[in-house]
Amino acid sequence: MQVNIADLFESVADAVPERTALVCGDTRASYAELDTRANRLAHALAARGIGPADHVGLQLRNSREYVEGMLACFKLRAVPINVNFRYVQDELRYLYDDADLRALLFHREFAPRVATARGAVPKLETLLVVEDGSAAGTELPDALGYEAALAAASPARDFGPRSPDDLYVIYTGGTTGMPKGVMWRHEDAFHACLFGGNPMGPPAARPEEVAERARARAPIGMMSAAPLIHGAAQLGTLIAFMQGATAVLHPRFEPDEIWRVIERERVLSLSLVGDAMARPLAEALSQPGADYDLSSFLILSSAGALLSPAVKEQLRAKLPKLAILDNFGASETGGQGMDAGGVSAEGGIRFRMNENTAVLDDELHPIEPGSGRVGRIALRRRIPLGYYKDPEKTARTFVTVDGERWVLPGDLARPEADGTVTVFGRGATCINTGGEKVFPEEVEGVLKSHPDVFDAIVVGVPDERFGQRVAALVQARPGRAPGAEALVAHCRAHLAGYKVPREVHAVPTIVRSPSGKPDYPWARAAALERRAGTGG
Repeated sequence: MQVNIADLFESVADAVPERTALVCGDTRASYAELDTRANRLAHALAARGIGPADHVGLQLRNSREYVEGMLACFKLRAVPINVNFRYVQDELRYLYDDADLRALLFHREFAPRVATARGAVPKLETLLVVEDGSAAGTELPDALGYEAALAAASPARDFGPRSPDDLYVIYTGGTTGMPKGVMWRHEDAFHACLFGGNPMGPPAARPEEVAERARARAPIGMMSAAPLIHGAAQLGTLIAFMQGATAVLHPRFEPDEIWRVIERERVLSLSLVGDAMARPLAEALSQPGADYDLSSFLILSSAGALLSPAVKEQLRAKLPKLAILDNFGASETGGQGMDAGGVSAEGGIRFRMNENTAVLDDELHPIEPGSGRVGRIALRRRIPLGYYKDPEKTARTFVTVDGERWVLPGDLARPEADGTVTVFGRGATCINTGGEKVFPEEVEGVLKSHPDVFDAIVVGVPDERFGQRVAALVQARPGRAPGAEALVAHCRAHLAGYKVPREVHAVPTIVRSPSGKPDYPWARAAALERRAGTGG
């Protein structure tokens, strides 16, 4: 079965043209309207030289324009690139360059950052600005108005044939350090990330079946609370389209408004990222005067970060009929498993994984279930091609064993006799704070660029809301004593807010191994000790 995401969306749009496809804030669009606007954007990009395999950045908050940008790229066989709107100048320069952007769609509020970052990327010639009511943007006189560009372009769906080998790239900062683009073939993404077009049942056996099922289903609302800069939110929106459902988004994460939207749109399912989103939503339900009609709301799923038992209990107390699902997966694997319930004595979480999952030992041999041995979780068959422009990291993460390719996303796990897999978390030092991934070396580099800092180590420490928070241990230069506030301000000038340390602890000496590598276990223990000493 050969499939292409654009072809499938168009088939659904033809099957249910008048059905509401997208709701975001005050904006609503039917499948026919969304398809036509995406056609116009595709023609506008094509008129400016964008074609197959070209990369188009989307530096946008949740909006109709973000979804149109994705669809337009797919229609052209171009590649949409998720640009984190929290990034500042240095991070944007890196991403623009690493992704080889040729065009960029951005909200006007981000124009100053775009103006300072684009100069280092000569390939980035086409800018389309989406108005958002802000007054920014005089620094970019060559930026084209988004709506004007669409109005001048053809609405026709007259594109050439597409391929299952067309690329869908998701930039992630997870196990890869600095953000890297995970390259999926459309066909593999359809099966591994979009559940074969049918997340609650058997996958489609032929492409036509996707539109047939969409036509036969009653309309439902499927909401993603996370921003579309996250792969999970993009995939959740595309999954809704494969159902002929209404994909519901909100421009910003505002708990009370999320509940109001669920009530108004009769949303059936909500996807989010761990406690960072689930806890504020749960607390909003407990506020005095909270009164929402949530009778349509039956499924809550988390991807990118696990939900804590306390938050699950808090939600179930208010919504006893709600099915709460923890999903296991990564940008490099798609949906790989689902919470099977239970926590091991070591703190691991049990998941039921798909049939293509195994746990491999250090020699890359499968570990026998029930043996008690721990290895690295792995997935085969429908997996990405690798990381864009990074053969070294591709070789480390994607391995070939006996002629078959496997992806090793970085989690340590133990296969159990009952068929479940107990996952213990990333073997690497990546920090997961509310679903956002923070690579310690990046933050350490920024800290050590401060003139008063001699050395620094960054670790993740427990946080009730976000799962982990970023903590820094800093060794000052002789005779210097940089304050925590000054170091945080320094980091904030160079890093997105979620990467900035929430705790900064002064230490007389940073402990490193004889080879000079950071001693992260020592650093984590030292950070927790100092936090306890300050009552943090």
